[in-house]
Amino acid sequence: MDLNADLGEGFGIWRLGDDEALLDLITSANVACGFHGGDPATMHRVCEGAARRGVAVGAQVGYRDLAGFGRRAIAYDFAELRDETIYQLGALDAFCRLYRTRVRYLKPHGALYHAVACDEAQAAALVAAVSGYDYELPLLCPPGSVLAQLAVGAGLRVIAEGFADRNYRPNGSLVPRSAANALVTDPDQIAERAVRMATEGTVVAVDGTVVPCPVESICLHGDTPGAVRSAELVRAALLNAGTTLTPFA
Repeated sequence: MDLNADLGEGFGIWRLGDDEALLDLITSANVACGFHGGDPATMHRVCEGAARRGVAVGAQVGYRDLAGFGRRAIAYDFAELRDETIYQLGALDAFCRLYRTRVRYLKPHGALYHAVACDEAQAAALVAAVSGYDYELPLLCPPGSVLAQLAVGAGLRVIAEGFADRNYRPNGSLVPRSAANALVTDPDQIAERAVRMATEGTVVAVDGTVVPCPVESICLHGDTPGAVRSAELVRAALLNAGTTLTPFA
């Protein structure tokens, strides 16, 4: 099982989350590429830290929306979204190359993540970007999503992702962040959910429904309260359950 986290989301003098501590605990880092968060100095720092620890680096691409942290829906022209995705991939890859590594996968962020789960045009723009930039690059996304279907159809590798620190609806979608119960913040509960995903391939929805959740990677958000403590417990619980932690890329 892969354990990933969103990192590098600060910019300038502002830092969001403890990137260094999380890099010691995860196997893959979803690094902001400067559009929803991040800047060149932050990208450089996180890529260096990931390379030093053998953590795989993925490009977490988002809408060009620093003020809204990429969590506001934006209508995009196909070519514009494709090209902005390629731009973000190339920027992060440049910093990876400084440390003799490269971007290993792509993951959409925030509102874009939710859009490509059901919006065929925006999902197709990401598939076009990855196909043109690096055909071997996997996409990290929700299982069964429109993005996953289009990517598989294009011959790309898809990695199904689950969220230990987010609540799910009975239909398998995430509870929107605008809802009061969107986040799971109890570290013990987060660890329990991660083990269930890894060993049973299921998650319990907010109404108690057991929902199929067959995933190869489990995400923890770096900006969730108590993220480091949660990551410590998740890592320990997965290892105790006999799960091998390794990057999928």
